[in-house]
Amino acid sequence: MRTLWPVGTYHKERYHSFGFSGDRQRYRCKSCQGTFVDKWSGSNKKLSFQESLLGLLFTGYSVREICRKLKINPKTFYDHIDQIASRCRRKLADIDGRWIKHTDTFHLASHYRPLQPQSHNGVFWFATCDADSGYVLCQHTNYSSADAENTLEDHDAYAAGTQVLPKNYSAETNHEINTTATDLKGQIDITYQNILARSNVEDPLGNFAEFHYPAVGSLIRAPYTSYAHYLSILESLSSESGENKKRVTVYMPQDPVLRSAALTVFLGEIQRGNVELMYVEQDEHWQDAQSSELIDVVLMGWWRDRWAVTHQASGASKGVCYLAGNNPNVSYWLQTASTKQVTFYQDRFHLLFESFVNEPRRKLRPAGIHPLLDIFRAWHNLCYQDKQGQTAAQRLGVTEAPMTLRCLLE
Repeated sequence: MRTLWPVGTYHKERYHSFGFSGDRQRYRCKSCQGTFVDKWSGSNKKLSFQESLLGLLFTGYSVREICRKLKINPKTFYDHIDQIASRCRRKLADIDGRWIKHTDTFHLASHYRPLQPQSHNGVFWFATCDADSGYVLCQHTNYSSADAENTLEDHDAYAAGTQVLPKNYSAETNHEINTTATDLKGQIDITYQNILARSNVEDPLGNFAEFHYPAVGSLIRAPYTSYAHYLSILESLSSESGENKKRVTVYMPQDPVLRSAALTVFLGEIQRGNVELMYVEQDEHWQDAQSSELIDVVLMGWWRDRWAVTHQASGASKGVCYLAGNNPNVSYWLQTASTKQVTFYQDRFHLLFESFVNEPRRKLRPAGIHPLLDIFRAWHNLCYQDKQGQTAAQRLGVTEAPMTLRCLLE
């Protein structure tokens, strides 16, 4: 799931307009003189049909019900979903580029979770958004629809193809600590215990008691996907010369699969004072507007991570562990750091498409969900309005008004 840049926003100096092919814009490469067509620059001749399809999908209809209502077969349904996803990626790439180009300081929130919680198929969904507006910058999964060859049973970081999980992989553990602690510090401690129970602390598959490899395609080891996720962010924030002068703060939940990747990928920027990383954990009923009490500082876990934990009068708690950077002012970060926006985004997806995601025959066939992730990201950023009638893109200042599904598909 890579970031796609539309024609007209990236490397403009390498080509120029060269007429039209029908109603679509044609371009010519200045180097090789070859021509190419921007296939999404023309009008969408299936606009009304695709608008109806998306409307039914977002209101909870199953694929079978949508096909019956629109009188199409499942293959046609998925063909349309792929086309819609391509249009959504193009629309978002233009706005992403505008945001990144005109912003110097970023506060990002990262999170990951199983894509299909009831399937136990090892597919994880990584997402990063703007921590204030909720605008989702990028997302990736560790699933590839292509079958891998010559996979290694044992991980060897120096061998080719080692990033692919072998099909004979089996669950490592038969138990996990699922008890809920009465306070936040207790919950943080339980999370550390579950992390240390993994044979590889950076691989969340180590906590799976049940595992079913996808029937089609292949799985990438989660740490590799996490590294790729942050490499994609670093690349998108860097100029064409490879330099990055932007200041970035990344909030993340307590897990080494995110921590190790971010520390490694952003190491150079951390040393230059451009990037800050921190764990953030808080109770569900934490209220940002309320004041908190004194800050407790404790060393926790095998790593002896320095956590700063504070409490509100309601009993809600919030903790921050500053991992890297040059501003370890925990009292400030306890007021500002949060991963609520990205967890809301992922929660909303699973709420809207629960039946689609957890459909029994899709349990070991997650490929059909990928286009839906692209569509949902576009809808969440450009169409979904909060209680004040603002979309994530409006709160970020990159659009002036909400988009309808029809505008999204034009």
